[in-house]
Amino acid sequence: MSSSSSPSTSKTFTKNEKSDCSSSCSKLPSSLSHALIHYSTSSITPQQTSKEISVTAKVLQKKSPCNFLVFGLGHDSLMWSALNYGGRTIFLEEDETWIEQIKSRFPMLDSYHVVYDSKVHQADNLMEMAKGEECTSVGDARHSMCQLALKGLPKEVYETKWDLIMVDAPTGYHDEAPGRMTAIYTAGMIARNREDGETDVFVHDVNRQVEDRFSKAFLCEGYMQKQEGRLRHFTIPSHRDGSQRPFCP
Repeated sequence: MSSSSSPSTSKTFTKNEKSDCSSSCSKLPSSLSHALIHYSTSSITPQQTSKEISVTAKVLQKKSPCNFLVFGLGHDSLMWSALNYGGRTIFLEEDETWIEQIKSRFPMLDSYHVVYDSKVHQADNLMEMAKGEECTSVGDARHSMCQLALKGLPKEVYETKWDLIMVDAPTGYHDEAPGRMTAIYTAGMIARNREDGETDVFVHDVNRQVEDRFSKAFLCEGYMQKQEGRLRHFTIPSHRDGSQRPFCP
């Protein structure tokens, strides 16, 4: 039987239904248009692989629109912002010149300049100092006595309940470069200090020693959900919900 003669596979549309799609379709948001055009015409690809990106993308698919904090401003930033369409995505970047370059191309991205005091070669000393109780006490990182806590971030970083946090900065690839020790620690403390619920935290470049050691120590192996390539995914619950949780499970 042909499809034209089957009543179950055909529908008669009125003139108004054919011409008026306002009730069933809408214009593509400009932010998504920019992302599609950029990635379809650019020869520069994000530093994360497609498999690594898919780990975070799956969580965003469930939680967006949401609050997404990203340490780092890179070639993947427009993608993260688009995937969290309707939510709030903030990028923290160490290089002011790079921020200006990105802003000139993508002014819709919300980015802030931050300064990191620690260097990669200081990682061992910082790990040793972090063994004290001041580094396992949950509270606002702005008032922490732990040397790993970043205290000079924009106030909205401390005052927003973040659903996702990505640590893919600062540089961290040579001894004199800013290391990710403080970014990883602070991400974990922001997650623990939320009033309730849980925060998904992602750390990239865990093939490197600093990212490997500090993510295991301060985001905790017991909270790790998955590792895909160089990306680790942790889910950290609130430590202020009355559950009296230990720093690491």
